[in-house]
Amino acid sequence: MRSWTSPAVPSLGDLGFGHGPAVQVHDTASNGLASSDPEGSARLYVCGITPYDATHLGHASTYLAFDLLQRAWLDRGLDVTYTQNVTDVDDPLLERATATGVDWVELAERETQLFRDDMTALRILAPAAYVGAVESIDLVVDLIDKLDEAGAVYRVDDDLYFDVHADADFGTVSGFDEETMLRIFPERGGDPERAGKKHPLDCLLWLAERPGEPSWDTRLGKGRPGWHIECAAIALENLGTAFDVQGGGSDLVFPHHEMSASEASVATHEPFARAYVHAGMVGFEGEKMSKSKGNLVLVSKLRAEGRDPMAIRLALLAHHYRSDWEWFGGEIGEAEERLTAWRTAVERATAPSGEALVAEIRSAMTNDLDAPAALAAIDTWASGSGDDPIAGNTARAAIDALLGVLL
Repeated sequence: MRSWTSPAVPSLGDLGFGHGPAVQVHDTASNGLASSDPEGSARLYVCGITPYDATHLGHASTYLAFDLLQRAWLDRGLDVTYTQNVTDVDDPLLERATATGVDWVELAERETQLFRDDMTALRILAPAAYVGAVESIDLVVDLIDKLDEAGAVYRVDDDLYFDVHADADFGTVSGFDEETMLRIFPERGGDPERAGKKHPLDCLLWLAERPGEPSWDTRLGKGRPGWHIECAAIALENLGTAFDVQGGGSDLVFPHHEMSASEASVATHEPFARAYVHAGMVGFEGEKMSKSKGNLVLVSKLRAEGRDPMAIRLALLAHHYRSDWEWFGGEIGEAEERLTAWRTAVERATAPSGEALVAEIRSAMTNDLDAPAALAAIDTWASGSGDDPIAGNTARAAIDALLGVLL
C-alpha cells in the first residue's frame, strides 16, 4: 500500500548542535519511564486506522505523538524504521459500507486517501512500510500456522481461535487482572460469551467465510483474519522481534496490544516489543468523540475552514501525548495566536540565545515527549529579548526538527 510523502527534517547536528540526548518514554508494560536508545537504528510499529471514517483529532493526536518520537530519535542520530498498518477489511468497515451503500473496497480506499492527505497537511512523518490487512493475508496465514505448530490454535465451528494462556506472559502488557480484562474485552471487539471457546478471553485468529462478506481462499479455508493477528504478522515481517516501540492509542492496550504481543511471542519464542507506548484519548465537550454521537472534530473539516495545519498541530501539541483531554473549540484560536507570535519572533534581527532554546526543547522532548514544556520554553524565548543574531534561524530549525511545526 502506498504511504504518503514525509516532510524534510532539518538536522540540528549539521547546524553545529550535535546530537540530542537519549529518549525516555513511558512504557505501559512496566508502568514507568524507559530509555529508548537503540544502537544505530530504531524500530517503531504504530497501529493504523480502520478506514471507514475521516481522520478526527483523536487519530491525529495519536499519530502526532509517534511523529514526535521519531523526531527525537532522528535528533539522537538514529535511523528510524517505521511500520503502520491499515485494517482495510474488518467488521466496522463492512458495516459502514452496507449502511451507506458504498462498496467496501471503495470506502476503504477513499478514507485511506483522506487520511494520507490529513497526515501530509499536518507534516506527520510517513511510515516506510504502510501495509494493508488485505495485502497481508499470506503473512497472517503463515503466522497462524506457526501458532498451530506451537499448540496454541483451536477450532470453534469453522473459525480459528488463539489460546491466550499458551503465553505464560499473557497480561503483562496491560497489567490488567482477569476481571478487568473480562469487563473490557466485549467493549472492544471481543466475544467472551461465544460457546465452544476454551476460555472467554481467547481471541479470533481466522473468521471463516460468512455470506455476503469478503473472504480469501487459503489453506486455512475461506475466510479473513482476526484483528490482532494482522498487526502481529505485519510487525514481525517488517520489523522482526523485540522491536523498540509498539504504539497506539490507550484504547488499544487491551485487548489489541496484549493479544498481538502474545500471538507474536508464542510463534517466535521472542519478545514482541521492548516498550509499549500509548497516547491518551481526545473527547469533545465532556463526551467521547464518536461517529454515533455526531461530535467528531475532523482534521479535514478544520482544513476546509481555512485553518492553518500548523495551528492544528500546535493545538494538539499543547497537550501531553499521554493525557486524556477534551476539545472545546477555543483551542484552535489560541494555537493560531501562538503560531503568529512564533512566526513574528523568528524574523527579529536579534533574540535570546538560540543554543539555549535548542537545549530546552531537547530536554523537554526527550523527557517522555513533553511537548507542552517545549511550547512553554518557545513562548518564553519568543517574548524575550537578546543579542543572538542567528537565533531566529536556529529557533526555526529546532521547532521544525523537534516539533514538526513549519514557521
